[in-house]
Amino acid sequence: MAPVLFEIKDNIAFITLNRPDKLNSFNREMALSLLEKLDECKASAIVRCVYITGSGKGFCAGEDLAEVVDPNGPGMQKILAEQFNPIIEKIRNLEIPVVAAVNGVAAGAGANIALCCDIVVAKQSASFIQAFSKIGLIPDSGGTYFLPRLIGMQKASALMMLGEKIPAEKAESLGMIYKMFEDAAFEDESKKIATTLSQMPTRGLWLTKKALNKTFNNNLEQQLSLEDELQQQAAQTKDFKEGVQAFIEKRIPAFKGE
Repeated sequence: MAPVLFEIKDNIAFITLNRPDKLNSFNREMALSLLEKLDECKASAIVRCVYITGSGKGFCAGEDLAEVVDPNGPGMQKILAEQFNPIIEKIRNLEIPVVAAVNGVAAGAGANIALCCDIVVAKQSASFIQAFSKIGLIPDSGGTYFLPRLIGMQKASALMMLGEKIPAEKAESLGMIYKMFEDAAFEDESKKIATTLSQMPTRGLWLTKKALNKTFNNNLEQQLSLEDELQQQAAQTKDFKEGVQAFIEKRIPAFKGE
């Protein structure tokens, strides 16, 4: 089986992590394949939203530990430098929105890859766990960056140190994820979000994402300056002109991501 399934439909790139017998834990092949698919999304002229999910019962159980301890394996430094860190960077710098549709357990690096996405939704039966402390490691894949910003330092510290399993409903109440859906409705509702995003002015969404990427590192003056710069760019897009014209004409806008 291909370690990552990939399909483009209605301007949405559907990426499915596909090692269901291992709860979609990453080996090098799957990580490099995901990087390749993210590059395809970046290069595509038609993809306007990315939807990442997992096959089977899990979203992603993190790194396959069998590969970590394999004396002939890539080793931890290579796994981070060539696999997980580039995945996080590519998602955050992708110029279209990325939806993480968490269909089951998201553990370790799998949880943190989900949390770095623009919008995270989860099945009611899904869960999140910072599993690193259970084996003497620290949270990687951007976990120490994103989780404290999502839920605060105290709660992030506790979840990382205790390795507590967080059900989707609690993840939503903590602000860790955008929304939880009942299992039966999850696929339809999560794909509706991707469809909505794909039909929006995605250049503007990218500029929003660009501003959010800087917000925790800038002071107010710097962020206001960045907003000014990015707003000038947004005002030059064809979608802005279409949005204003549609508002004046009282019709639904036809955005093209330009």
